[in-house]
Amino acid sequence: MVTISPFKALRPEAQHAKNVASRPYDVLNSKEAKVEAQGNPYSFLHITKSEIDLPEDTDIHAQAVYDTAKENLDAFISRNVLFRESKPCYYIYQLIMNGAVQTGLVCGSSVDDYDNDLIKKHEFTRPEKENDRINHITTTGAQTGNVFLAYRSVAEIDALIEKWKTDKNPVYDLIADDKVQHTVWIVNDSKVSDKITELFKTKVPATYIADGHHRAASAAKVRKALGKKAPPGADIFLTTLFPSEQLRIMDYNRVVKDLNGLSNEAFLQKLEEKFTIEKVKEAVAPSQLHEFGLYLKKQWYKLTAKEGSWKNDPIGILDVTILQENVLNALLGIQDPRTDKRIDFIGGIRGLAELEKRVDSGEMAVAFSLYPVSIQQLFDIADSGNVMPPKSTWFEPKLRDGLLTHLIKD
Repeated sequence: MVTISPFKALRPEAQHAKNVASRPYDVLNSKEAKVEAQGNPYSFLHITKSEIDLPEDTDIHAQAVYDTAKENLDAFISRNVLFRESKPCYYIYQLIMNGAVQTGLVCGSSVDDYDNDLIKKHEFTRPEKENDRINHITTTGAQTGNVFLAYRSVAEIDALIEKWKTDKNPVYDLIADDKVQHTVWIVNDSKVSDKITELFKTKVPATYIADGHHRAASAAKVRKALGKKAPPGADIFLTTLFPSEQLRIMDYNRVVKDLNGLSNEAFLQKLEEKFTIEKVKEAVAPSQLHEFGLYLKKQWYKLTAKEGSWKNDPIGILDVTILQENVLNALLGIQDPRTDKRIDFIGGIRGLAELEKRVDSGEMAVAFSLYPVSIQQLFDIADSGNVMPPKSTWFEPKLRDGLLTHLIKD
């Protein structure tokens, strides 16, 4: 069973919350972050993407970037933009997107649980991304990025959280520029907090990383590196736990720079060995498993995987695996999509128009749209000890950075 705990969040004064709240650091590049934070000195991007305050040619992994993040964080605190909670609390975080509601519990999850695989993973991490967050945490003393965890729904937990939402007023309630509503309640009753802790300890056998593998891995490695010098705050890491029934996984699509020396005609001909191909007039958003969209030379095609093109195991049956093995690897020569510079990944929130834009511009040669992975598939794979191909899942809506931060030093 899992161990969670309340914590003393560093959070914004209510009047600053909307300006502080920013999109996660890893969904924006430096240029996008600079534009988004322009004219807003309170944007948390000054801490999570602090290169925006340095010369444009600055290496984003230079120590100066992490030092600037620390300076900016200290300034936010000294100017009373952010303050530290006086006692450990749980927080309830509700998101509403296009009328759909999902509610999570913000807490400290145990690093021991992560190390002992009670917090289950479904992706490999990349060393350079881990090192970036390790350096950020070590320098700032803060976990600024929230790890999105899922768990199999428990009716008693749902009821307790819903009752608190009904009975209490939120501390934050804001609508972001993307029209997603973010509402936060503070659970500052120790009896209720104790009940929440006990329910997770007795009713939830495991949690699953939905988004934030690098943040979780980095938190664990920071504690290990600190060894006996690790403060108690390093024993937990910042997480928000969502019941599985409320979650929606979106498609995670692919674009590739070239056809690996093949002509358009030869590429389509080779595809017919593993897929049936139908030329269509409109963009293809796959409606079922083993169906794919292909965009090439301003033309959409619907692909359907033929029997025998996949393996009947938790990994082999995934559409991302079918595409990787039969197309990206076999035809386009992309053996490791984590490191190959010829491929890029586009979250479904950007829409199929983004795929068309990337191909029509000449930047990319071909695009593929995929059917989303299900939350049950994610659980099955994590429970089996396997990992998905990279960039298999895209969760929306995303939590905002800056509303709740965990300081590892008390």
